Amino acid sequence: MLDAQTTEKPLTLVKSKANLRKEVDASGEWTVAQIEALFALPFDQLMFQAQEAHKAHFPEGDVELATLLSIKTGGCPEDCGYCPQAARYDTDVKAEKLMGLEEVLEAAKAAKAAGSNRFCMGAAWREPKDRDIEKVTAMIKGVKALGLETCATLGMLEPDQALALQEAGLDFYNHNLDTSEDFYRSVISTRGYQDRLDTISNVRAAGMSVCCGGIVGMGETREQRAAFLARLANLSPYPESVPINHLVPVAGTPLADQKPLDPLEFVRTIAVARITMPKARVRLSAGRQQLGRAVQAMCFLAGANSIFYGEQLLTTGNPEAEEDRKLLAELGLKTKQSFKAEVLV
Repeated sequence: MLDAQTTEKPLTLVKSKANLRKEVDASGEWTVAQIEALFALPFDQLMFQAQEAHKAHFPEGDVELATLLSIKTGGCPEDCGYCPQAARYDTDVKAEKLMGLEEVLEAAKAAKAAGSNRFCMGAAWREPKDRDIEKVTAMIKGVKALGLETCATLGMLEPDQALALQEAGLDFYNHNLDTSEDFYRSVISTRGYQDRLDTISNVRAAGMSVCCGGIVGMGETREQRAAFLARLANLSPYPESVPINHLVPVAGTPLADQKPLDPLEFVRTIAVARITMPKARVRLSAGRQQLGRAVQAMCFLAGANSIFYGEQLLTTGNPEAEEDRKLLAELGLKTKQSFKAEVLV
């Protein structure tokens, strides 16, 4: 049974797919009410619509494999309530220095050998300093030379920093909105919502693709989940990659005791993301290990077509590569073979 924050709305409030699409086309944007109506559809209808959108834009039905490496772990000055890398929280994560170039390249080679298409580099900074950008650009050039797509998540960026990353060959920059604007201050106080939007604008202006999503299960309501997806879908253009994380509560953080989101509500979130952002790679990110194989399978049916692949994310565990391969094979899903970035602009 769903908890109070995800209670189904009366079916009389649900609009037909045709009416929803007509209203979106006329206004140019998704409204929160329209996205709530999608959430409220009977499960089979929602899944069917998501599968239609998925097959229309990804006829190959392939799954992108991305590897995430924490190149600078811990010691972050932010207060994100979900994050064990925040220096102010007492967790098992300790502050470390930026990794060296050769160590990063060895990890990228291993990721490619294991089948990954994209190599993502994450650093626990509020925003990088110019000297940090110089070191990261060397990493980007090295990873690109291996034939991998590149992605980085380094915190907030100034326009000149975004341009430097683009000139080094960075394909994607990840900067999540995390949640809806009205719930945001319940989770983070050290960085504003507009700060996040500004960084996304700087990334777009520099000519890079955007990887932007968030975390569900932090205590937000269904309406707030709908508002979060509306904000993503109404970005112009919407992100090429949309990572959807399921909160992994970590001891020592403010959200350590947060009640898990109902698994079917998570699947609904994936389906709604697919319908509202049909050309995006919708990625199953943190929390896959806790979801289990059956729920992951439903997420693929709902339109997820990218995963973080390997044993470790930034600081939390991830299903091992062999288990991922086994699950994809059992589901009859192919993996993306091209290393060329998919761009919406």
